Amino acid sequence: MASHNDLGKKGEQLARSYLEHKGYRVLLSNWRHGRAEVDLITEFEDTLIFVEVKTRRSSHFGQPDEFVGLKKEQQLAKAACAYMDQVRYHGEIRFDIIAIIFPPEATPELNHIKDAFFPGVGWD
Repeated sequence: MASHNDLGKKGEQLARSYLEHKGYRVLLSNWRHGRAEVDLITEFEDTLIFVEVKTRRSSHFGQPDEFVGLKKEQQLAKAACAYMDQVRYHGEIRFDIIAIIFPPEATPELNHIKDAFFPGVGWD
């Protein structure tokens, strides 16, 4: 497996542990719909939350969350709609990003961005 895939998996594991520690209930990991994948689908305080985890070794080229672009937001929104249809969910939802920097031989930095985007806003 490529080293960037290993880094991504480490990031997702750290994000999952972080969310569980905060009281989130993780429903699914790596849920796929077509070409889109939602890293974590969680529930917290009666809200269904779709979480994108972005992990990098450094912020040299920008913060990890800056790599979630319009296309990725659209894919996540489509996947979220498909998931909600599948489970017949009609409540509150939110899209979060967890940005993680895993510097070599240092403590990882985690930034949880709640309500990172709202589908459709700014997509013109």
